[in-house]
Amino acid sequence: MKLSTYARKLGISYRTAWRWFKAGKLAGYQADTGTIIVTDPIGEAIPTVRHQKIAIYTRVSAAENKDNLEGQAKRLLDYCAAKGYRVTAVVKEIGSGINDSRPKLLKLLTDPTLTLIVVEHKDRLTRFGFNYIEQLLAMQGRRIEVINQAENGKEDLVQDFVSIVTSFCARLYGQRRSKRKTERIIAELQNGEESHHPSQTEPG
Repeated sequence: MKLSTYARKLGISYRTAWRWFKAGKLAGYQADTGTIIVTDPIGEAIPTVRHQKIAIYTRVSAAENKDNLEGQAKRLLDYCAAKGYRVTAVVKEIGSGINDSRPKLLKLLTDPTLTLIVVEHKDRLTRFGFNYIEQLLAMQGRRIEVINQAENGKEDLVQDFVSIVTSFCARLYGQRRSKRKTERIIAELQNGEESHHPSQTEPG
């Protein structure tokens, strides 16, 4: 059958199916017209959605955003229920999106039995390198499903930006001076932002 038909029957995107084909996970061939024909029977090479082990992953950068963490989980559970997904794990983690040592996320990524990870936004999974993770999982017959492709709000972005600045300051000035340098840089940026948004009471 055509790759597009195979993807639709399996409940996955065409892009994911194409990656599986290119990675050698699907038996088939490409016709002279460019159409990819899959010869793998449905249900043998890749597990169907019904038989997948599915996890929800939620993340916020700081503990004070815990309400947002619960909100993410609820929205993802509602989404999975509407799609008919049977969720086996709801993972909630507090940590920066640039931190590549988050233990709960690492546990999901290294669990070969976990076939689908559902997140609300790409940056809930990681601030950088999402495509690398997605392609590596696709080569294992696993995938990530992002329910909202729109850009996320700036609240969590600020927290991650502070983490980046702190890291660079620590390298440049040492741990002792990094906190003061970071606070100064953030304050200057905030003052600059305020100067571009004059008060409504000021004359136009």
